[in-house]
Amino acid sequence: MLRKIIKIDRERCNGCGACAQACHESAIAMVDGKAQLMREDYCDGLGDCLPVCPTGAIAFEQREAPAYDEAAVLAAKQAKQRAGEAGGCPGHRAQMLRRSEAPSDAGTAGGPPVSELMQWPVQIRLVPVNAPYLTDAHLLIAADCTAYAYGRFHQDFMRGRIVLIGCPKLDDADYAEKLTQILKAHRIKSLTIVRMEVPCCGGIENAAKTALQASGQFIPWRVVTIATDGRILEM
Repeated sequence: MLRKIIKIDRERCNGCGACAQACHESAIAMVDGKAQLMREDYCDGLGDCLPVCPTGAIAFEQREAPAYDEAAVLAAKQAKQRAGEAGGCPGHRAQMLRRSEAPSDAGTAGGPPVSELMQWPVQIRLVPVNAPYLTDAHLLIAADCTAYAYGRFHQDFMRGRIVLIGCPKLDDADYAEKLTQILKAHRIKSLTIVRMEVPCCGGIENAAKTALQASGQFIPWRVVTIATDGRILEM
């Protein structure tokens, strides 16, 4: 059928991943660092992806394409949710991590390193929306590279917080939708977003901000930007 559908200019795409997160139907995914329309029948032609693209790489065109299949989109969402929250992998099961009292020299020069991780899993796509540890949590949403670039990540950012990590350039998940569900379902005390300075990392910041706005919740929040050499640029 002849209908309005998006087209993506791969030459202009900078790989930020914002469009993939904005597409609630998961029609767009990141392939080799560039946005790509994966399923024409998943594209509803409403263009939620257009305004978030920082380079103008996405536009509408009128052409022959399969009709939008809402039933298939809903089925895919339900399958993804079942796989993420009740899937067969035991590593997906939500759990709090019990830790013994840390020694007085933990984390100091010469002392044993101590993990500040309080829960499992940590990947945004795998954390169940109904995980009990999310209620009354101080939430940390971080790009996964930040823990490698910033040496005191556990002590300065993870301590006392529930951690959700992801990479908007490599994942094809809609972080904004999942984060919105989490913020709506739980009392979140504060939100800290930690990202790298690279442009593609803006996707995780945009997803968190979009979710915060869509949730209708008033939550204290801040964004921290880490340089590739490990310095804190903004906070």
